[in-house]
Amino acid sequence: MTIISIHNQNIPEHVIKMTPPVTLILEGQPLTLEDVVNVSRNYMKVVLSEKIEAKLKSSRAVLERALQRGEKVYGVTTGFGKLVDIKISVEENEKLQINLIRSHSAGVGEYLPEDVVRAMILLRIQSLLHGYSAVRKIVLEYLIELLNAKIYPLIPSKGSLGASGDLAPLAHVALILIGEGKAKVNNEVLEGMDILRFLGREPLQLKAKEGLALINGTQAMTAIGALAIWDALYLLKLSNYAAALTLQARKGIINAFDPIIAETRPYQGLKETIDEMNHLLKGSRLTKRTTATQDPYSIRCVPQAHGAVKDALNYVMEKIQVELNAVTDNPLIVSKNGEDIIISGGNFHGDPLALLYDYIGIALTKLGAISERRVEQLLNPSLSKLPAFLTPNSGLHSGLMIAQYTSAALTSENRILATPASIDNIPVSANQEDYVSMGMTAALKLQKIVNNLKYIITVELIAACQAIDLQQAATLLSPMTKRMYEKIRAVLPKLDEDRVLARDIQKIVELINKRVL
Repeated sequence: MTIISIHNQNIPEHVIKMTPPVTLILEGQPLTLEDVVNVSRNYMKVVLSEKIEAKLKSSRAVLERALQRGEKVYGVTTGFGKLVDIKISVEENEKLQINLIRSHSAGVGEYLPEDVVRAMILLRIQSLLHGYSAVRKIVLEYLIELLNAKIYPLIPSKGSLGASGDLAPLAHVALILIGEGKAKVNNEVLEGMDILRFLGREPLQLKAKEGLALINGTQAMTAIGALAIWDALYLLKLSNYAAALTLQARKGIINAFDPIIAETRPYQGLKETIDEMNHLLKGSRLTKRTTATQDPYSIRCVPQAHGAVKDALNYVMEKIQVELNAVTDNPLIVSKNGEDIIISGGNFHGDPLALLYDYIGIALTKLGAISERRVEQLLNPSLSKLPAFLTPNSGLHSGLMIAQYTSAALTSENRILATPASIDNIPVSANQEDYVSMGMTAALKLQKIVNNLKYIITVELIAACQAIDLQQAATLLSPMTKRMYEKIRAVLPKLDEDRVLARDIQKIVELINKRVL
């Protein structure tokens, strides 16, 4: 697959619509965000290449030699966390791995969505197949069967500190492999043993290190954040469309989109946004060029505001690509240049992701905030010179008045959610794990911000189309924005009198969810 870049005039079409390949062959190659989306949302089949078996066997052999020599290996011949100094006999090790999965399955709260869980499983497979975790091939085969059989493990969303990775969420996935926990198959909730019978499998007998390898990593927070970022790419595109429609409804000034603006302040996102806005507005008969007046900031500063979000997304995309393919286990076990290496470190720590998610959450909150202000420019008659709240009979009808309340409420909620999680810290495991990332918290907040943003942009799209109709100006729109207008009007007629706006909003959100706008 090709690594996605948004360093071009328009966000690539495959970000909007995808026809997935039939199969993804896992052979150690870098996964892309597109691969993750294809497997998690489009149910693309996954196949494990025979090429990776040698690496798996090599790592496993290193561990077994260390055990034969009587070496102390964290999580294999020791307890976990603060219990690191407690010795575990080789004979007790398999029981230790089962106990680990059970004790760490302590998550609470609503279940993670199916696409997130599928992405978690895929990313855990990708981390393990590099041959640093001493797991057998059969462990990966069990995980792949969950994906290909469309098994949806029910994973509580809360309980991870992003410290030793996402211990609790990943432990709940591992429960299914040993015949415990719960999962959905064809919308029916089944116990773990029934899931294994459905697959024709016996409970997986975990060997030394394998329980720890299944749960030590960042795959829950990575899955949530990666899918949220994928959705944010599309919402940024829609924000540009919404801004272009609003500008035309306001008979706006296009001086602010002159290429000279970008030449004199050469941010990549600023340039790309100016290029895209000019592309969207080309052929419009509603815009004007003048130096006699200026549009409000929420319209005039779209290149700077949306461009900053694009720069943020470009940066985060580059970093998330690293995490999709990272080995986040501990200890790392490998043979290198003929030497057996077992090394403990902190690759499971979530700080690299927590900081990213807080950053992009702030950026997307700003994107929603400027959209809500453009809605004010349309609904306020003293600003727009249009009927109050965009209804032909203001007073008897309230029009889109409360739709803006919804947008404002979600904008306010996003501002609260944008408060960084990564600055928090609560020491755990008797202060052995004294500095944690709160990466999962940052990921869950980002997920909510993206969902709220979807509704904020929807309100602007509805308001802009209504403002265009009140001026009977649809035929004057640019060709690009007229196509967007027509897609919206195909499911949502002009608002001539009051109706239940929640239904209108949901209709557009459904189009967004289907990527048809």
